Amino acid sequence: MKQAMIQKHAGGEVSAAQLEAINRFSRRELGADEVYVFSLLLCDNAVDRDGERFSSGALQKLATLFVGKTGIFNHDPKGQNQTARIFETAVETDEGRVVENGEPYQALRAWAYMVRCQKNEDLILEIDAGIKKEVSVGCAIGKVVCSVCGADLREQPCGHRPGEVYNGVQCWRELEEPTDAYEWSFVAVPAQRDAGVTKRFSATEPDGLRKALESGRELLLDPVQAAALAEQLRSLESLAEGGRARLDQLRRKMVSLAAFALPSVPAGTVGEVAKGMDAEQLEAFCRGLSRMQGIPPSLQLGGEPAPASDNQAFCI
Repeated sequence: MKQAMIQKHAGGEVSAAQLEAINRFSRRELGADEVYVFSLLLCDNAVDRDGERFSSGALQKLATLFVGKTGIFNHDPKGQNQTARIFETAVETDEGRVVENGEPYQALRAWAYMVRCQKNEDLILEIDAGIKKEVSVGCAIGKVVCSVCGADLREQPCGHRPGEVYNGVQCWRELEEPTDAYEWSFVAVPAQRDAGVTKRFSATEPDGLRKALESGRELLLDPVQAAALAEQLRSLESLAEGGRARLDQLRRKMVSLAAFALPSVPAGTVGEVAKGMDAEQLEAFCRGLSRMQGIPPSLQLGGEPAPASDNQAFCI
């Protein structure tokens, strides 16, 4: 029977309840003197340096998903990099502080443990000294919403840019409906200002490759992810090729229509103008030029105007 007491040792305190939670993940019951426990902030609901924020609902869901997840270094999924494991989580609220959308500040706190052994002695010392402090989470997000127009950017991309202000409304990406939590890592550079957290996006998720490249984060792909990414790139290239062919067709059509509707404008000039237009602009000009073809062109005759006739009275 476990004693309901707190045992103190270097590095912190381990309660009987914490030890019971830890032993859910161990093959044998560990004693308080065998484990080192520490807490960390995984993520919060404030807008981070990437112009993104987790919704309150997302934090609550992540609190469930991160229980039992392992801690590694720099998102490198090697077995030898496993160093700690989360055994408990909680969403904490600071009513005296509000975030960008007016809600109270919330953060997802986790408690993790590692085994006290010679291998971990230096890491425990660095944690206690505040050297190993910042962490990053790897998770899958089901919905990304624009704070300005409410569009789900996975289904309906919009032109609003995070960090910009539109009619007094700040733009950020709202991360909602998390579907999985992969791991958490010790890192050097955090994205979230208070929690010291960065987020890792799977390269196979929509927009994931661009996000990773823009932020300078390392992409870690297993064979299945690499194959999916290659297929996504092939699909995008096919769409791009179709778009280029469509633009070329519209430009040729515009030049052809302008030859009849605007004969005084050189075809080369029309072609240069068409190069700077997108598909929507080209289609609009083609519609306008098509309507102009129904107007009889004015005749341009050379020479002096004919003198007025003297026999107007005899004209029938």
